[in-house]
Amino acid sequence: MNAAIPHSAYKHQAKSAAGFTLIELMVTIAVLAIIVSIAAPNISNQLANQRVKSTTATLVNALKEARAESLIRRQEIEVTIDDDDYKIEIEVDDNNSTIIASYTYSVKSIIDGDDDIAFKPNKTADEETLTICDSNKNASPRQVKVSKLGHISVSIGGSCS
Repeated sequence: MNAAIPHSAYKHQAKSAAGFTLIELMVTIAVLAIIVSIAAPNISNQLANQRVKSTTATLVNALKEARAESLIRRQEIEVTIDDDDYKIEIEVDDNNSTIIASYTYSVKSIIDGDDDIAFKPNKTADEETLTICDSNKNASPRQVKVSKLGHISVSIGGSCS
């Protein structure tokens, strides 16, 4: 048995179910605004931490490449950090200063420490500790340490000035 909806009831039902009221839309927008205001600071901190990680990885790769090149070429290889152009360059420490490789890092990243680190062919290096920070002060800084024996290690910590 089929129950038929009277024609007048069908018309009334269709009119009342169409769209949202202004109050419903305002409540939805208010809830979304609250959620965004809670999430936005978290997202900016995560992006800053990711920039620090990325810059740290770039620096470590450059240092490892320089160490390997000094052994292969049997020459002193220097890693130079250019804070103005946000570049890390690897060059042969000779009269020509031949650039082997060049890396760029985020303009919002800060590498604090000595700008030149030399790797020597006798498997030694300039002992140095570099701190990587971000322009967002809430980011966790990281430290890259180069030992006298050329070992490279990364740790979380350090302070930025």
